[in-house]
Amino acid sequence: MTAVFGKRRKPSLRKSSGKLPFHWRMTLLAAILLSVLVTVSNLTQYFFVERWMVRQEEAKMRQDMRELLNELLAKEIQITPGNETLLRLYLERANVHGGMIRLLDSNGDTAIMAGSTISAERIPWRSSTDPSLGAVHYEDGVLAMRSPITIFNFQGTIEMVRGMEELERLIARFFRIMIICCGAALLLSIAGGRLLAVGLIRPLRAMNATMKKVRQNGLQERMPVTGAKDEITALQTMFNGMMDEVEASFGRQRRFVEDASHELRTPIAIMDGHLRMLSRWGKHDPDVTENSLRIATEELERLKGLVDNLLLLSRAERTEELEPRGICEQPLTVLKDAADKQMMMTPEFVVNVEAGMLEEVSIAIGEHELAQLLRILLDNAVKYSGEGRVIAIIAELDVDQVRLSVEDRGVGISEEDIPHVWDRFYRADKARSGGQGGYGLGLPIAKSLVRRHGGDIVLTSELGVGTKVTVSLPLA
Repeated sequence: MTAVFGKRRKPSLRKSSGKLPFHWRMTLLAAILLSVLVTVSNLTQYFFVERWMVRQEEAKMRQDMRELLNELLAKEIQITPGNETLLRLYLERANVHGGMIRLLDSNGDTAIMAGSTISAERIPWRSSTDPSLGAVHYEDGVLAMRSPITIFNFQGTIEMVRGMEELERLIARFFRIMIICCGAALLLSIAGGRLLAVGLIRPLRAMNATMKKVRQNGLQERMPVTGAKDEITALQTMFNGMMDEVEASFGRQRRFVEDASHELRTPIAIMDGHLRMLSRWGKHDPDVTENSLRIATEELERLKGLVDNLLLLSRAERTEELEPRGICEQPLTVLKDAADKQMMMTPEFVVNVEAGMLEEVSIAIGEHELAQLLRILLDNAVKYSGEGRVIAIIAELDVDQVRLSVEDRGVGISEEDIPHVWDRFYRADKARSGGQGGYGLGLPIAKSLVRRHGGDIVLTSELGVGTKVTVSLPLA
């Protein structure tokens, strides 16, 4: 019976490295990178220095060979057995410690030799003749060069050979120093990688600690920002900015729920009170019944209006649910219709339209959206006109846009209230109720509509003088 056992796979390096903490992975990565850089740098320096030192010796050998040949040719010394002592003197003077110079005849036999004897097996060429005369050869720790020489009837070769043991010992010592430096660089790379990883991960740890504080203490917690102007500071500043936006968003959401609850509570409480009164005793009194039903119907209409405005604002802020952007080809007609309808609903007001230049102009907004925008602005002007009964709609043409202004002569808005008029449920006149002063949703809806169509809206006001809302919309 044969049992087959599957081999157990070893965990791959990638999987095992993925289990390491981030700072240790950064440490290893930085250490490996720095070690490779230092090793490559040291090896490059080593080979460069080795080659440079050998070339220096080759250049010195060529120079010595030229000087020796020039001296022998200038002296015109005959190469004969009688002049052997003088010739050896010249050769000894040109030789170096551990080197050898030989004067070979035309047959390759040694005529005169100076210096230590270097074994023929160590000389780069193994024969007595060599075609590459004048070239320097380096092999097996020996540097050798041959040059032809002709003096009177003598034709031969000068052979200069030098041992490179000292140079090779120096190069080997230099290599050992390089190895030691690489080892020290590896240790320093690990330490430097650790410091680098700790420095890089410090803002992440601070961000993590800040998030924990946010969970424990609330959205008011922020990261401490360092004074240096670098990427880390930019990350800290961006994180704090995002936290500011999140806190502001939660604050707006909380205020929205509170304001919506307050606005919804009032009509519900009124209807609940009248219905309870009718259920207890009022249903037997026709006058009480009629009055309660009238009041409940009015409050129900207010409630429906509030819900409709909330839904409209929600759709306006979510551009993906809005209908595609349209074009109003007759904006002047839309302006006049809006003015007529407003004067029909509020006969005590006069709405003047000064927009003759829009006769043949098209605006990049649908007719329905433009009428809705004008209805909001006119309704807002009527509610806050005070004793003034005149409202003006003025149109001005620019290069690529049209400016529509709705201006009243009413009570105006204080300077500190102007930045908040675009907030939901905000009313500059806190004393007005929802039935008298609206719900504070008209201007936010108008702003969303205008921004949706690529325009801009600005409100200027002065207490006791009036308010002016200017809408800029692009031309079609």
